[in-house]
Formats: sequence, C-alpha cells, structure tokens
Amino acid sequence: MAEETLEFALLSWRDDGQWRISQLPDEATSDIGLVLDALRAQQVDGGAVALLAIDDQFFIIMRQIGARMQMVLSDVMAALDYEIAAEVLELSDIDFPAEDDADEPAGDLNIFADLGLDPMELQMICDDDDLYPDEQLEVITRRIGFGDIYSELVENL
Repeated sequence: MAEETLEFALLSWRDDGQWRISQLPDEATSDIGLVLDALRAQQVDGGAVALLAIDDQFFIIMRQIGARMQMVLSDVMAALDYEIAAEVLELSDIDFPAEDDADEPAGDLNIFADLGLDPMELQMICDDDDLYPDEQLEVITRRIGFGDIYSELVENL
C-alpha cells in the first residue's frame, strides 16, 4: 500500500443475485447525508451497503433494507475526533464516549448476520489492530460474498 492515507466511500448492492460495487464521491467520507442519500436511492432486494474507510483510523458500515437502517462504527473513540463518526453514534442513539473509554466497535454488530458474519466475528475484525480499515473491510466483504470486486475497486483507487 502507498504511503498516503487510503480514504474512500463505496456503495454495494445485489442485482439479480450478483454483488455490484461503486465508488461514492470523495465528500461522502465527511458527509453522512451523501451516504444516506445513496443508500436510499439504491433500493434493491437485500438492501444496499455503504463502506467507508476514514483516514487509516476507522471504518463505518451502513446498511439499508427498506426502512431499516443499520450502522457499525469500528472504533467508538473516533467520535472524539471525527464529526462523521459522532453522527453515526447520534443516528444510532449511542452514547458519546468519554476520553478514558475503551476503543471498541459501536452499533449493530448483527448487521451481516443474515449473510453469515456473526457479531462475535465482526467484533474480532474490528479489534484487529494489525489491519488498516481498508483491510478490515476486505475481510468483511470476503465473508459476506463480494471480496474480489471490493479488492479490485480498492486497488484502483
């Protein structure tokens, strides 16, 4: 991986049983409204998934199925320094962390239980300090079925 920070926002969805993925505008990494609009616009069977890697520090996953929105923030402590992370906590009705809280994931860890990724495994991926956010997202996308197209797109960013 290059020396520069890898930061991106992607949108994925299933179309006729095949996973598809596209890049969201760069502004989506700091504007949760753009991400929410993209998710709502992509109403397909099984819903749409947004994957955000922020500043080599943390990731955000958002999944919309019909009217139901699920969110995961890989490190609750990111909310102290990043507005978009604080917005995820607010939208998920999760308490803001204190300076001395542990760095742990926040949100609905059952987000991909229907796709074979249980909450404990997602917690372990979030807790793996040896992986950058884009690498953690790669592990997740491989487990739920679209790791190859995720990796291809990220390599070309």
